[in-house]
Amino acid sequence: MSKSHKTVQLLLATDLNWFRMPELPEVETIARGLNKRVAGDTIESVWLGEKPEPLKSPAKEIAAVLEHARIAKVRRVGKHIVFDLERASRNGRGAAKAHGQWIVHLGMTGRMQVCRPQDELLRHTHAALKLRSGRELRFVDPRRFGRLAVVRLEGKDGGVGFAAPGDEPLDSQVERFITLFRKRKTPIKSALLNQSLLSGVGNIYADESLFRAGIRPRRRAASLTREQLRKLHAALKEVLNEAIALGGSSVSDYVDAEGREGFFQLQHRVYGREGERCLVCQTPIKRVIIAGRSSHYCPRCQH
Repeated sequence: MSKSHKTVQLLLATDLNWFRMPELPEVETIARGLNKRVAGDTIESVWLGEKPEPLKSPAKEIAAVLEHARIAKVRRVGKHIVFDLERASRNGRGAAKAHGQWIVHLGMTGRMQVCRPQDELLRHTHAALKLRSGRELRFVDPRRFGRLAVVRLEGKDGGVGFAAPGDEPLDSQVERFITLFRKRKTPIKSALLNQSLLSGVGNIYADESLFRAGIRPRRRAASLTREQLRKLHAALKEVLNEAIALGGSSVSDYVDAEGREGFFQLQHRVYGREGERCLVCQTPIKRVIIAGRSSHYCPRCQH
């Protein structure tokens, strides 16, 4: 990976650590929805707003990579939405080739909208892509913590594309999971949030996974047995897949690509339930601060 690609990865992965943002299930839901709606369409032109904060690549570079590119696929990488782009060969005879990637981090209030051109351009719209189908794909972000970047995949500076810094949680194998965490001296909650270990896990799903595994968030990762780590691995996958099936958790500004709220917040057993009774044992849920982040747990069910 070239230096420029590493810079894009670092900026997108570390710039937003202190804010509540959509986590893996929410981003996965949005990416799947966008893939159904815009994959196969072609970007004819790009409009970018005047605010510099959302742009992690220069505006001219973003426009150059996006314009006249076909959206081959939309997918999630960590907590990012990645649009894989391709262009036809120069002579128009060969198969289309990988051209670049548009990388979107939603931040706290970022939203991707598929609109009609005549729909009102909202005040906090920072990008509008005109599609060959006659629709527009817009990025709206009132608080401007979202980030937009591009990577070229052709020419002498072409690279391998955007990659998350850590392992993909949904694909993680149990032995690899145990290896990642068994010698960590930090609290297990902090280790789960370390994006260089697992990319995409956030506060909500770390709390919910630890509850299902019966592990307190302050426990040092190195103190957990192999069996406890196996339970945590299974619980994490279970929670993430359940959340994806329910469209994520709408606890702030989150809606999916269709503008719909998620429903997994109705299944939260500890997150956001401080002082409420545990659904298993009726003990009041407690909240503690670990490395500046709120953590919720049941003092009886978790050890």
